[in-house]
Amino acid sequence: MTLQGNLLGPEPTLLPDNDEPRDALDAGRPPADVARAHPEFSAAWAALAEAALAAGDPVAAYAYARTGYHRGLDQLRRAGWKGHGPVPWSHRPNQGFLRALAALAMAAGEIGETAEYERCRQFLADSDPAAAAATGLA
Repeated sequence: MTLQGNLLGPEPTLLPDNDEPRDALDAGRPPADVARAHPEFSAAWAALAEAALAAGDPVAAYAYARTGYHRGLDQLRRAGWKGHGPVPWSHRPNQGFLRALAALAMAAGEIGETAEYERCRQFLADSDPAAAAATGLA
């Protein structure tokens, strides 16, 4: 059974855990340091994007979020994702990608990229409605 309840759909994609950078962020290490040491770690890029959004810098947020999004897409594909299907928010390793996707949507909206905002918002909701709710894009 899939997260979305579609018995014919793909199984949820679960990214592998990456303990070292996750633990560094959890311990309060600056996200820029974590991204520098682990550029594949989407959660560090998402944190940078969220901080830039909070500081009123949507252009920097867009760049950080786009990086985290693309790093996450690469990891999803390596995990067997075929471009569609659930990416559960409840699986913590997926949250970095989903947060980067949400930040990309928010930054796109703030710089007037309406089509990009809508595409990212829909992608997030399609991945997992809980992700859209958790990131404020429901």
